[in-house]
Amino acid sequence: MKLRYLKLLGVIMAFLLCFLIHFLYDLAPCFITSVIAPVNESIAEHMKILFGSILLSGVIQKIIVKVKHLPYKNVCISNFTAALLSIPIFLVMYMPIYKAIGENLIITIIIMLIAIIIVEIISYLIMKKEDVKLENMAIIFTITVYTIFGILTYFPPEQELFLDPINLTYGIKNS
Repeated sequence: MKLRYLKLLGVIMAFLLCFLIHFLYDLAPCFITSVIAPVNESIAEHMKILFGSILLSGVIQKIIVKVKHLPYKNVCISNFTAALLSIPIFLVMYMPIYKAIGENLIITIIIMLIAIIIVEIISYLIMKKEDVKLENMAIIFTITVYTIFGILTYFPPEQELFLDPINLTYGIKNS
């Protein structure tokens, strides 16, 4: 399998996983799902969707690389980097539109897809490089990000990014 096909598969998987992760907490409300899936409709909580879907897509890509004995390197760190970069890339595109016209589901979905495509290209470029020394650190970095997500879910700052526009609440404690 060529790398570009693996990354195209990554785009498709990540995009589809967004919909599953969006409803994960509603389907199975518990501490673990509250950390990895949105607990309300705030913009900040929805960044878990992008991060998690790209990360899970990356895990599936890693399995494909291992099972098919593909020669690609940096799979873990490239997908972690993609997942992390998806957050600011999405926000830079989304916030001006949100400020101008408010929430629009179709526009939000399109921006999420564009962000996923951009970060999968970045991941592709990282995977084409020689061994990156941080490959084994991807798990520690991921745990760190989810720890931050958990803290912000249970102790969100009272700022617009963390405000659930439907219930006018913050985080899980008030949702």
